[in-house]
Amino acid sequence: MSDFRQLSDSFWASPQITTEDVAEAAERGFTLIVNNRPEGESEDQTPGDAIAAAAKAAGLDYVSIPITHAGFSEAQVAQLAEALDASDGPVLGYCRSGTRSTLLWSLVQTSLGAEPEEISAAAAQAGYDVSPVRPAMDIYAARAAS
Repeated sequence: MSDFRQLSDSFWASPQITTEDVAEAAERGFTLIVNNRPEGESEDQTPGDAIAAAAKAAGLDYVSIPITHAGFSEAQVAQLAEALDASDGPVLGYCRSGTRSTLLWSLVQTSLGAEPEEISAAAAQAGYDVSPVRPAMDIYAARAAS
C-alpha cells in the first residue's frame, strides 16, 4: 500500500516505492517520478532501474536526483526545478522515508519565491520536518525576493 503524501497541488513525497506503487502512481495521474535515493543505500530498496522501467512501461517520466548524507547542492535544487518545470502533471518524489524528497522540494519552492513559512506548514501537514534545511530555505527565499 502506497504512502503518497501531498505537499502541494503538483507534488507528493513518499517513502521507498515499489514497481506496484508505480502502477498506482500512474492510475492516480502522476506524470513524473523523482528518485532521491542513492543506489545501494539498503539491501531492501527497489533498484532505481526497476522503478525507471516500470515508470516507462506505465507512460511516466522518471528522473534520478540522488541525495546522500552529504546533503543538498545547488545543482540538485536546479535539477529538481527543471524537472518540475518540464513536467506536465503531478510529480511523485521518493527516498527512504520521503524526507529528502520533501527537503529538496522545499528548497526548490523557496528558490522560486515561495514563503518559507508556507512551505514549512505544507511539509508539516504531510508529516515532514523541514528544519534541517530551514536556514537554506530562508537564503533561497531572500535571493528570490531581491
